Amino acid sequence: MRQSWWKFLTVGLLMYTLVGGLLLEVPRLPILNETIRALHFHVTMWFGMILMLLVAAWNSVKYLRSNELKYDDIALEFTNAAILFGVLGIVTGMLWAKFTWGDYWSGDPKQNASAIGLLMYFAYLVLRGSLSDAQQRGRIAAVYNLFAFAAFIPLIFVLPRLTDSLHPGNGGNPGFNAYDLDSKLRLVFYPAIVAWTLLGTWIATVRVRIRRLEREVEENRIND
Repeated sequence: MRQSWWKFLTVGLLMYTLVGGLLLEVPRLPILNETIRALHFHVTMWFGMILMLLVAAWNSVKYLRSNELKYDDIALEFTNAAILFGVLGIVTGMLWAKFTWGDYWSGDPKQNASAIGLLMYFAYLVLRGSLSDAQQRGRIAAVYNLFAFAAFIPLIFVLPRLTDSLHPGNGGNPGFNAYDLDSKLRLVFYPAIVAWTLLGTWIATVRVRIRRLEREVEENRIND
């Protein structure tokens, strides 16, 4: 029970995010109006995704230093969870864009960069699937994972700021903090980041346990 406290916290924060994100009062801003509620889902999922990719990259480093498959398992499943939240983030962002920019996909630099970044991580999964030897797969995937993370961060945080962009905080547009002076959004925004990150961690840890059980079963079958 003591080890499950964070799971109860995850459920509580998710319920708060869903209820608060949809029902609590939000700033009345031009064009955005009620669609600003998407901030609690679209942006916070991507924050959670970045944190999960960071965990995956760190475990890739640990695998390269130790060659222990448990670190490769963690790197893979945290990357899988991050990809899931990345896809959900893009979908919620497209819905938000439809109501504020007039189209699901307008070719905005940050939209394009996000799509490219996700494709890099899909390539990571394809690369893993093409290798049969566990140790070779772990080493090559770990190196690729580190390069992908090193490219992903400037791709979505730096490059869109160097050109015109519709996203807040990019291309000369003010960020939300510049005009959200009453901090109403923060009441849900920060707990939502924690909620989605914990949910992704929960999913990843379950998947890691499943992978380890499958490996044990396979090893026992071979030994028998």
